Amino acid sequence: MSTDAPTPKSRNEAVIEEFRANKGKVGGFFEGTDLLLLTTVGARSGRPHTTPAVYVRDGDTVAVAASYAGAPKHPAWYHNLVANPEVTVEIGAERYQATAVPAEGAERDRLFALMVAGTPRFNDYAEKTTRVIPMVVLRAL
Repeated sequence: MSTDAPTPKSRNEAVIEEFRANKGKVGGFFEGTDLLLLTTVGARSGRPHTTPAVYVRDGDTVAVAASYAGAPKHPAWYHNLVANPEVTVEIGAERYQATAVPAEGAERDRLFALMVAGTPRFNDYAEKTTRVIPMVVLRAL
């Protein structure tokens, strides 16, 4: 039996490579979505970690959902940015430093509703889990 199926890490690496080679445009699962690359600093390792993330714009605000596709726990990048909120954001060919701030209460709910309106599968993720999926605002420095 072959074990050649890509791991989540190698899938992310392929998306990151395609994103950077095509100024933010990718195919496959993320085709047609508003995708950014988020680089956090590892909470334990202190090393940079880059991950693709779907984002939503609300005026000048850019926010991402820590959905982890509806898994029962938050993604590692969320724990990283809570510990170290200074992040790097790449949207298209633009790259900038930002502070990641988890949204709370009504603001979180409003941003999540915007995310679902633009990318309906996020509603499926919310239904799969008992946790509240965090929304994180990425404030440019």
